[in-house]
Amino acid sequence: MPLSEQQHTQVYSGNSMAELTDTEAIVTKASNSIIEIGILCYPGSQTSAILGLTDLFSVTNTLKDDTVDQSSRQLRVSHWTPQADQVLCTFDSQPDNRHRLTAVIIPPSLVNPDDASETCLATTQWLRQHHEQQTILCSVCAGAFKLADTGLLNGRTITTHWCFSEQFSNHYPNTRLNLQKMIIDDGDIVTAGGLMAWTDLALTLIERFFGSSLMLKTARFLLIDPAGREQQFYRHFQPNFNHGDESVLAVQNHIRNTGQLDLSLVEMANIACLEKRTFQRRFRSATSYTPVEYCQQLKVEAAREKLELGNRNIEQIAWEANYQDPAAFRKIFKRIVGLTPSEYRQRFNSLS
Repeated sequence: MPLSEQQHTQVYSGNSMAELTDTEAIVTKASNSIIEIGILCYPGSQTSAILGLTDLFSVTNTLKDDTVDQSSRQLRVSHWTPQADQVLCTFDSQPDNRHRLTAVIIPPSLVNPDDASETCLATTQWLRQHHEQQTILCSVCAGAFKLADTGLLNGRTITTHWCFSEQFSNHYPNTRLNLQKMIIDDGDIVTAGGLMAWTDLALTLIERFFGSSLMLKTARFLLIDPAGREQQFYRHFQPNFNHGDESVLAVQNHIRNTGQLDLSLVEMANIACLEKRTFQRRFRSATSYTPVEYCQQLKVEAAREKLELGNRNIEQIAWEANYQDPAAFRKIFKRIVGLTPSEYRQRFNSLS
């Protein structure tokens, strides 16, 4: 029989981890023979991620052998479901052992966070309690909203799916976002970006507890990218047209309608009917980019599409993106996307 949350709490109440530092406690828990990963099955959570994580960790157990350091450790997976005023274990891969959660994963959701039900008090308390008991808390994609409801992300830098940037910042202004990253590992808190970033998170945890060799072995067996991808490889630029500044919007619409990406700052300011310095300040406030950065984003976005769908050479694509110097184009593309144009084409071109 799986233990109830009350019994689970009693398992923790007698340990001495409170006397250790946070880092020492995490290491102590990770040195145990069983690494238990709990998955929070909240309303609206993505079933494929929950089952996929369970299967991935099962594969890791199968791939371990006696030559791997610390191979005697086992990965145990349990599912935890909010029910009324408590969180109960509803699945356990090793039901004969008492629970000692090393990490909790909050999976993604296919429900828009603004439409999702509020995090119940029992779930919030359950997460906080485990964090106090040195359990590593992890979120994937929209799962970051559930984790942020605990208040444990205040003052931290985390990641979530890039499309939730504005929503998350509005709900949790005390948490900083880095949407370039697929994984941000803050020791006791680990956050992952997109819907499928649960694979990256799982491999990150495997590497932490079992080393890079088993992590790579798992990735190769499942034919997935090893830990280390960046979210910026996949993030596409989406200009903000809903900021309410009509002068800035006039410039954005002019660029969108004419395709002129090489307008000078003076020309943009004239279109906006503003003094140059005032235009720069208002443009950045409205779009979060300087006018130059904004045009660079649009140029790179156009180049990405050409790299994905065609086979023109890089120099030609650079020229079509209004870059006379291909070297400058490559440098800017790498800074924005995280890959060189050639690397991007190799990864995403539909003809390759």
